[in-house]
Amino acid sequence: MIVLEKPYVSDLMIEWLKDSQHPVLANEFAKGLGIEGLHLVDEEEAVHRINSGERLYTNSESALSWVLTHTANPALHRAITICKDKAAMRQALAPLNPSVFYAQYRYDELRGVDPAKLPLPVVLKPSVGFCSMGVFVINAPADWHAALETIAAQAAIWERQFPHEVVDLGNYLVESYVEGTEYAMDAYFDDEGCAQVLAVFRHDFASAEDTSDRLYSESDTTVQEMAEPMRLWLNRVNEYLAARDFPLHVEVRAQGNTIVPIEINPLRFAGMCCTDLSWYAWGLSTYRAYLENRPVDLPALANAHQGEVFTMAMLKADETVSNPRPFDYEAFAARFTHVLDLRRFDVEATGFYGCLFLQTDDQTADELDFLLHARLEDFCC
Repeated sequence: MIVLEKPYVSDLMIEWLKDSQHPVLANEFAKGLGIEGLHLVDEEEAVHRINSGERLYTNSESALSWVLTHTANPALHRAITICKDKAAMRQALAPLNPSVFYAQYRYDELRGVDPAKLPLPVVLKPSVGFCSMGVFVINAPADWHAALETIAAQAAIWERQFPHEVVDLGNYLVESYVEGTEYAMDAYFDDEGCAQVLAVFRHDFASAEDTSDRLYSESDTTVQEMAEPMRLWLNRVNEYLAARDFPLHVEVRAQGNTIVPIEINPLRFAGMCCTDLSWYAWGLSTYRAYLENRPVDLPALANAHQGEVFTMAMLKADETVSNPRPFDYEAFAARFTHVLDLRRFDVEATGFYGCLFLQTDDQTADELDFLLHARLEDFCC
């Protein structure tokens, strides 16, 4: 069973839905796509399918409110709530990383916090958030005060772009800044609660202070190094989550044998259909593998593409610009040797110009460095 919701569903996913005839909830968003050939089912049938144990997938966290309101599955509801609320996640998984500091505050309490008394560096972020909106690295007290000013200036924009269930600026989490390499993965817990890893991405940043979602790359090296440690770690996570038939997109920091969760996003893989990177990389449809319970040998798929790097880049608009200028997609794409896809988003609705899918190798690796540091406003006209 699939629930589609705004802001975006990719053409790849739509074509797969038409070919597979997997049932899709006939909500306003799905019907508004105006696409013939989808297997749309009404709310009563959708609820029956989910309550009967049929696997559920969403393309967007905007669908979570409907799921929580209409379905009767306490275990599913609990897993969604723990994952989506970062404070609840941190509390539930505290036994895995007892040294990680965290504290929760209401928005109206933040100005009363003395940042000098926090175990700096820390990260400040909404307890319920999306795509690094409202996330700040606090190295010094001055950073705290600057972050609060930015939140006050940008809150209305973030709330306009995403519903309360996706970005809730009423409560904030302060937690330890975790050292290490950041990774993201698309995975699911099967009907026995065992973790199945479908994708592992390395999340690179322009600097230690950078919190953006600009660059995620998947390669044979990343898969070989991290797929199995991530699977074993997820099995430990599920000792506390107790989820079954449950897809998730997870971001972690890893250093040595220590893995610390940054966030766990329920009932979906990489947002804005960026999980399609696995299709461009090795022909793997992650949502098909999950919904149809298809075994995936991820290391074997990656081994067939040694030395190749597949990257997705979220092209976020400058939040300080109230009316972003049109983006020159052709000029931007021309900076790269092997563009797999360049998707265009409604920047007013999402805050992003689009998403780039890119392939590089040893000869074109410098393109990733350019992409990581590029000023996107230079491509606005």
